[in-house]
Amino acid sequence: MDKKLIIAIDGYSSCGKSTFAKSIAKELNYIYIDSGAMYRAVTLYCMRENLVRENEMQTSAIVSELKNIKIAFRYNRPSDCYLTYLNSENVEDDIRSIEVASHVSRISMIPEVRERMVELQQQMGRDKGIVMDGRDIGTVVFPDAEIKIFMTASVEIRAKRRFDELAGKNIVTTIEEVRRNIVARDIADENRDISPLRRADDAIILDNSRMSVKEQMLWFMKIIHKLKDES
Repeated sequence: MDKKLIIAIDGYSSCGKSTFAKSIAKELNYIYIDSGAMYRAVTLYCMRENLVRENEMQTSAIVSELKNIKIAFRYNRPSDCYLTYLNSENVEDDIRSIEVASHVSRISMIPEVRERMVELQQQMGRDKGIVMDGRDIGTVVFPDAEIKIFMTASVEIRAKRRFDELAGKNIVTTIEEVRRNIVARDIADENRDISPLRRADDAIILDNSRMSVKEQMLWFMKIIHKLKDES
């Protein structure tokens, strides 16, 4: 398509949103933005500064530190993907740890954190031609996005995918621990006061429990072709 679009992909954790979004961005030659990585980067910063622990979170200090947090996505040619940078440091692997995952929902519940991240995300999408995935992209960040997709999959499938991802990075955990983390994330995401996880009314549901990335892309290209025919 000649006209550049904003493609918003929301859904539950470990549904393969990032893999799917990256594939779309590559196919359309769009910029991929992982909004979840932004919240993970903030969480990592807070953990390093001892602002968040298992039973403690220094909310006012976190809010005051937001001005010191710079997040950027840089394309890495050897790996053919965008990497997350926190204050000029490549933290792509660090933000994927189970420790960061256990705190990120709490950090993302802070209204000032969400306001700042949404502001940055909207700035990134000013010129369109982007694919962004997260929890509230189609409902809060880009409610006027031309294409909205809401992804879901069974908890068991998501736990297996996440476990395999962590194992591939030599991160030691158990599949039961990963499953508990996913269930906790779902509950926190759906019930937070600020921008809870919701399917936009005009979003298309994609349950990819038993779909390969190739099959998901075939599904998506039908949507693109239909949109092109209608325009």
